[in-house]
Amino acid sequence: MKLFTALFIVLSFSIIGFAQQEVGSSAQNFTQANMQGEDVELAGLKGKVVIMTFWSTKCEICESEIPKLNKLVDKYKGQDVVFLGLTMNHQPMVENYLKKKTFKFMILPNSFGVVLKYADRDKGGRLNMGYPAHFVIDQAGEVVLKTAGFKKSEKLDDVIGNLLGSGRSGL
Repeated sequence: MKLFTALFIVLSFSIIGFAQQEVGSSAQNFTQANMQGEDVELAGLKGKVVIMTFWSTKCEICESEIPKLNKLVDKYKGQDVVFLGLTMNHQPMVENYLKKKTFKFMILPNSFGVVLKYADRDKGGRLNMGYPAHFVIDQAGEVVLKTAGFKKSEKLDDVIGNLLGSGRSGL
C-alpha cells in the first residue's frame, strides 16, 4: 500500500509538472473561492481579458505593485477585463493584510491548487514561481503574457489595450 501511495504522489506531481502554463497555451481551468466565499471559475470568464496576479502578504515587491494594478483596474473599469489576485495565504492572514492595503481587484485566498497549475518547476520538480507573477489570458482562454518580478505590471497595460483593440497605454 505504501508503494502504491508513493507511486501515486510521484505520478501526480509529474502530471502537474507538465501542466506549466506557457505563452500560447490554453489556460488551465480552476475553481477557487474569493474572499466572500463565492466560487470563481476561470472557464466562466471566457470572452473577457483575465489578469491573474499571484502574490503574497510577505512580498515587498507585490506590495509596491498594488497601486499600479489598482490604476489599471480603474482604467479598464466597465470593460471586459477581470483582475484576480491569487495568494496561497490563508483568508485570516489576507483579511489582516487588507486592513492596511487596498486592492481594487478580486482576491482569491488559499490558492495553492491554482499555483500548482501555473507555477514552473525546476528539474527536481520543486515549485518555481517568482512573486508577483502575472498571467494575461485572452478572450479565447489562451495565455498571452507570463511575467514575474519587479516592475513587470507595466507591461500589462499595453497587452490589455491590444487585446481590447484599443492599443492604448500609459497610466
